[in-house]
This record gives sequence, C-alpha cells and structure tokens, in this order.
Amino acid sequence: MSRRCELTGKGPMSGQNVSHANNKTKRRFLPNLNDVTLQSETLGRGVKLRITAAALRSVDHRGGLDAFLAKAKDDELSTTALKVKKEIQKAQAAA
Repeated sequence: MSRRCELTGKGPMSGQNVSHANNKTKRRFLPNLNDVTLQSETLGRGVKLRITAAALRSVDHRGGLDAFLAKAKDDELSTTALKVKKEIQKAQAAA
C-alpha cells in the first residue's frame, strides 16, 4: 500500500536533516495517514479510506464525505474514492 492520501493525493516529500555542524543527510517527510471509516449520507453506509489528518479536517469542514467528493478533482482521488464519488453521483441523480 502506498503512502498516499486517497482524497487529497498528498504523498511523501524529501528533504534533509541538518545538524548543528551543518552536516546534511537525506530524509523523508511522510504524511500523517489514518485508516478511517467515513459515513456517506447518500449511500447510507460507511466507506473505509486511508487519508491524512488534514484531509479528515477538510471533510468535516466541507460538511461530510459527499460534499467533499462533489468538489474534489478526479485526478487527485484514488480509484477507491473515485468509485465512491461515481456511486454518490448516480444515487443523487436517481433520487
């Protein structure tokens, strides 16, 4: 499983540790990923995703998973999140 957020697409970044003597060594900055189950009001069920803590706050701020996915760009979403977005759109069109 890759270390990438399924909703925002954030992944690892690279940088350097810098010592007091100004020695530099390579390091990685990993995203703060969490396994969460988000509830979809339209589908009436939970969806398991691996997202960052910042994405979780964004989902809450936008008013839930359905509202977040409606505004999200398709190229940033994972295949799982893209399938859920299509299911939500289909369910909203049928209702």
